[in-house]
Amino acid sequence: MVFSKQSSKKVDAGFIGVVMAMAILVPMSHVMLPAGHPLHMSIFDISVLGKFLTFALLALAVDLVWGYLGILTLGHGAFFAIGGYAMGMYLMRQIGDRGVYGDPLLPDFMVFLNWQELPWFWLGFDSFAFAALMIVVAPALLAFVFGWLAFRSRVNGVYLSIMTQAMTLALMYAFLRNEMGFGGNNGLTDFKDVLGYSLRDDNTRLGLFVASAIALLLGYIVCRIIVNSRSGRVACAIRDAESRTRFIGFNVEHYKLGVFTVSAILAGIAGALYVPQVGIINPNVFSPLNSILIVVWVALGGRGTLYGAVIGALVVNYAQSWLTVAIPELWVFVLGLLFVIVTLYLPKGVVGLLGAKSQ
Repeated sequence: MVFSKQSSKKVDAGFIGVVMAMAILVPMSHVMLPAGHPLHMSIFDISVLGKFLTFALLALAVDLVWGYLGILTLGHGAFFAIGGYAMGMYLMRQIGDRGVYGDPLLPDFMVFLNWQELPWFWLGFDSFAFAALMIVVAPALLAFVFGWLAFRSRVNGVYLSIMTQAMTLALMYAFLRNEMGFGGNNGLTDFKDVLGYSLRDDNTRLGLFVASAIALLLGYIVCRIIVNSRSGRVACAIRDAESRTRFIGFNVEHYKLGVFTVSAILAGIAGALYVPQVGIINPNVFSPLNSILIVVWVALGGRGTLYGAVIGALVVNYAQSWLTVAIPELWVFVLGLLFVIVTLYLPKGVVGLLGAKSQ
């Protein structure tokens, strides 16, 4: 059964309602219910859920490109990591003289490496407004430059997927170098506060959870507006028949570039919200394996539906969280089995069982 337009609106309203309820009820369960209550959520569990919500936003960004534009991207982990590093640089600048070496300007890793002055690309990150701007601009600029070069050359299919993965791998190796000024292999960590609020305070962590839920909600609305717009319909046409779409007069490269850039911005915002909740950002986040896992989330949930990508991200990460404790040696095999089952028997993902059809 294919969802009608009216049914699709009901699904969207339901999704938005669930996320809004989560943003309200989850913090209330911690604040208003005693620790022994079965519905009480600890601050640790809320932080884990907040992290998963940032993954859901990342999966949403990938679904926008893969599900509606037809580009199997294996490099969105790069945009996620860049947004995370932008936030990490702001958080490092907030430490000031509270670091191990007590330098009011240089982060500890720079003092340890005998840096004499702050690199020019760290300037301005003492301001949250500037950091917020970079969280958006840096991933967007990378996506725009990469997309302009790739789409202009009409690179498609598996070759484009390999290029996105190569971009991520190259960035990982670059950020591993101490000379880059991003903390090398150790990355950025030991954060103290954000906007003047201690990251160890329960209220701050609750605030970060709410911010993650709101970002996911707004990201979903933005993606749905794009998908339902003329640009979204053209994107689907490009996915289904790119040559024909180009032949009838549409500038395919411009549409690809626009959607790809918006997707990168959403991934960067997800990374920025991820970092203060986990307390670290390092080059491992660039790992191509992470970008492949995002594709697995989307495929499992159901690509081309938006909400399916969110469901896939939450289900897989909760399963991983539980299984890596219960049977850590078997988790990788379980994940592989899930992907094989979805590929062979659930090509529309979990949401396909509900009768939903991707656009």
